[in-house]
Amino acid sequence: MTLYQPFLDYAIATLEERLDLEPYPIPEGFERKEEVTGKGKRQETVLTTSYASKTAKLRQIRAAHVQGGKSLQVLNFVIFPEPNYDLPFFGGDLVTLPGGHLIAIDMQPLFQDAKYQEKYTKPILPIFTKHQEHLEWGGDFPEEAQQFFSPAFLWTRPQATETVETKVFEAFKDYLQAYLDFVEQAEPVTDKQQLETILQAQRRYIDYRATKDPARGMFTRLYGSEWTEEYIHGFLFDLERKLPQLTAIS
Repeated sequence: MTLYQPFLDYAIATLEERLDLEPYPIPEGFERKEEVTGKGKRQETVLTTSYASKTAKLRQIRAAHVQGGKSLQVLNFVIFPEPNYDLPFFGGDLVTLPGGHLIAIDMQPLFQDAKYQEKYTKPILPIFTKHQEHLEWGGDFPEEAQQFFSPAFLWTRPQATETVETKVFEAFKDYLQAYLDFVEQAEPVTDKQQLETILQAQRRYIDYRATKDPARGMFTRLYGSEWTEEYIHGFLFDLERKLPQLTAIS
């Protein structure tokens, strides 16, 4: 069992319990990728696996899970809503590197205005406050990224692995359940101008994430540039590739 496998298992079980899931295609070559790194006693097999599904309201639910021993464990779990809903994104970045643990969990907003925050941030602030007591603020992060996070952004660098296994896991569960509550309540948007605004907001977020993906360097070292760029643009952040289909449906 690896550090973040319980998180992924919980997420999939919860999604299956609460939603009517359908398969989401994972391009060939991305379901599983393995590479041996290091030499001698430092040799380690790094395994990257992918998960994906979708629902009527959620365009893509996907995970990238990297398992490379004690010093390399990563789970990137993101939910992208269909662009005819004003739902935020669900983002869970759970990272363990030689330097320690980096944890980022949020319902990442499409917009930063007061009306949107009243709808999607205010209800989860008590969850944020509850978990922030045990999970210290992780410090500054890039100013250009701040527009993509909510006031309930849980960003922390826990020292102990046990904290990840307990306190971070509880936070992940609470945020995911609250997000699925929003999904259940969500009603489709029909106003054409609002639909265009939502789509542009989704594109801004996904373009930023694809351009600034912090895993790019790691994946490039492990699997090469060609595989990495296709994984990022063809699976992890694939909205631009899917836009013609979405436009045709609408």
